[in-house]
Amino acid sequence: MKVIKLHTEEQQLIEHAIQNNRHAQHQLYNTYAAKMLGVCRNYIKDIHEAEDVMISSFMKVFTHLAAFENKGSFEGWIRRIMINECLSYLRVKKKVNFIEDQTQSEFSYQEHELQFTAEELQALIDKLPEGYKMVFNLYVVEGYKHHEIAELLHISEGTSKSQLSHARKYLQELIEKTTNYQNGTK
Repeated sequence: MKVIKLHTEEQQLIEHAIQNNRHAQHQLYNTYAAKMLGVCRNYIKDIHEAEDVMISSFMKVFTHLAAFENKGSFEGWIRRIMINECLSYLRVKKKVNFIEDQTQSEFSYQEHELQFTAEELQALIDKLPEGYKMVFNLYVVEGYKHHEIAELLHISEGTSKSQLSHARKYLQELIEKTTNYQNGTK
């Protein structure tokens, strides 16, 4: 049985883009820009700032394209660059502070019949303090482990766990308030 490599078109695009073929770079940009703007938007509240970070991240992608080793997905490689650029931007621009808290609060989920759109959920996540939001996105959305988050953000693993716990609690309170408001109960 012969093994056929998938995504040879993408590999050819990457090879052409490495050679500074503007058409290939444009095609790669068009293929991934919408998804990557969504990634940036998860971390950066203002859509214009998120777009600026995404564009500068794509510049980094094209500059370092030859470093892509075809290990894992190309989209995952781009996503990682986007996340790192967002975190760098937030570190410089927002001066994010993490509260060192080794105690993990017990968090219990209450079942809600959530009737929220993606935009409404994003608006609730945007209300989180920056430190909570970063850890929440890295853990829940991106699937990073606490030790990876700690390394990325230069915090302790305990702080990562604590920030996630606080973020979940805060979100639950926001969801309850929003649900109560929508139902006219409070």
